[in-house]
Amino acid sequence: MVCTDLSESTGIRFCEARNHFEGHAAKDAVCEASGLLRTIAVSLTKVANDIRWLASGPRCGIGEIRIPETQPGSSIMPGKVNPVMCETVIQVSAQVIANDIATMLACRDSVFELNVMMPLMTHNFLESVRLLTAAVGTFTERCVRGIEADEKRCNELVEQSLAMVTSLAPEIGYDKAADLAKEAYKTNKTVRQLCLEKGVIDAAKLAKLLDPTTMTEPH
Repeated sequence: MVCTDLSESTGIRFCEARNHFEGHAAKDAVCEASGLLRTIAVSLTKVANDIRWLASGPRCGIGEIRIPETQPGSSIMPGKVNPVMCETVIQVSAQVIANDIATMLACRDSVFELNVMMPLMTHNFLESVRLLTAAVGTFTERCVRGIEADEKRCNELVEQSLAMVTSLAPEIGYDKAADLAKEAYKTNKTVRQLCLEKGVIDAAKLAKLLDPTTMTEPH
């Protein structure tokens, strides 16, 4: 009757345990479900960290993207925009991971046919669900949807990249391309500038070879 009522009210199919002894003695399903929440938290941490690093700046960091300004500024540095939505997700994820560890320990401590730590499992699991749901919703609305690429900054970084020389290797040879990269680094010039100055390749062909868009496509 409980399974029927839960299924009707949630739209999720609940069924009775096939083996009641196993169901009382171990809480493996809870441990696995909590582990899935932990995996989501780990994934979200990576996403949030990447975004806050890519948005770092605006002048002394990477600064490839701009994120929405959700606070007046930093309490320490006037005018600074803190990545507070990213930091919220990272803190929530840390709590979810901690909840999973406690849940795992509670599941581990089943003794014979009984586990007396089910209240801890329930509290942690439901808290993790609530935290992740709230964090993802807020993060999406107040950060992700407002992300913009800083095209000027991105183009500057690409143009300054010594990796641009890679596309020249098939034309001028590996050694000559390597020498160009080393000289570009020492003289603080771009690969394009050096090639034009030295007349290594004519301008039209160079523009085609150093088109960064083509370098992102499979061959």
